[in-house]
Amino acid sequence: MAELATIARPYAEALFQVVKADAAHAAQWLDGLAVVAADEGLQQYVHDPKVSHAQVLALITQVGPKNLPAVAVNFLNTLVDNGRLSALPEIAKQFHALVNAMGGVRKAIVYSAFPIEPAALANLTPVIEKRFGGKLQVQVALEPELIGGVRVVVGDEVLDTSVKARLEQMKVALTA
Repeated sequence: MAELATIARPYAEALFQVVKADAAHAAQWLDGLAVVAADEGLQQYVHDPKVSHAQVLALITQVGPKNLPAVAVNFLNTLVDNGRLSALPEIAKQFHALVNAMGGVRKAIVYSAFPIEPAALANLTPVIEKRFGGKLQVQVALEPELIGGVRVVVGDEVLDTSVKARLEQMKVALTA
């Protein structure tokens, strides 16, 4: 949803600027708050006109991560006051992207027809890091229609060594 991403971006950037020195700790409590904010029951409670912002804030701080720093409570209060609590999961996602960019880490998704063993993934990671030129945070997703091999997606770059891609290449070559 592009609109939600547009709403979340300034909040993620502002939070990142405030907590840049302690971004790793902030990412932890932000993830906890995002899980709470994503709850459907909480969303219904938030949209109840009989419930005040203070009640919403009190509930979230009770069920969410414990010992929230002042910056977290202020951030949460801002989101509740502006009616943007539903954007919190997207804010967390964009915040992580900013933290990764600061550390020079990009997200890579390795699509495979079969589950990849941790040892095989450990061997594959340096190879794709060399290919894409940087540190990667690797995530594996199953895609059985690949038949075999892997397809690696980093941002808008794709490395496709799957059997499906090779069959498509042969099909194009034979029909040309």
